[in-house]
Amino acid sequence: MASSEVVRHNRTVLASLKEGDLIEFPRGVYSHWAVYIGNEDVIHLAGDDNDGINAEMHSAHLTSFSGQCFEKAVIRQDNFFDVAGLSKAKRNNDRDGKKQPLPRSQIVKNAKSRLDEVGFNVLNRNCQHFATWCRYGVASSDQVDFLLVATVLSVGVVAGAFIIAVAKGCNKWKYPR
Repeated sequence: MASSEVVRHNRTVLASLKEGDLIEFPRGVYSHWAVYIGNEDVIHLAGDDNDGINAEMHSAHLTSFSGQCFEKAVIRQDNFFDVAGLSKAKRNNDRDGKKQPLPRSQIVKNAKSRLDEVGFNVLNRNCQHFATWCRYGVASSDQVDFLLVATVLSVGVVAGAFIIAVAKGCNKWKYPR
């Protein structure tokens, strides 16, 4: 059950939404995304076992094998509060400064056109990809971009540290005669 503070916050957010707005539901290590279509309803890519609803997340749903989509997620229409669960929702059209949003009626039409479509891939077909495709006509995910950059940087830092350690260590090694 969401706290009264979260419910009040989400009522305020809901009152500010217009059809076609993107909604972000922070879930801790990731955010769930949806498209507002009016009448307190959203359309979103949600997984089975309530994944994406009520802040439940299952590690088995985070990956796909060889780029194949899992048959575990479906684009569906749900009530805003059911999707928000324990999360403090926020309207997030932040990309509007970089990308031209489609007309609101087209955003809603895009979302509705994909209802009941099944499939999920964390790298190229997640809930943020769906929401951004609806609003801008191009699917993208800042969460995936950040994860990929962080992974590349981490690998680079570890590899660099290893090379430096080996190089420095080589200068100190003495070979027995």
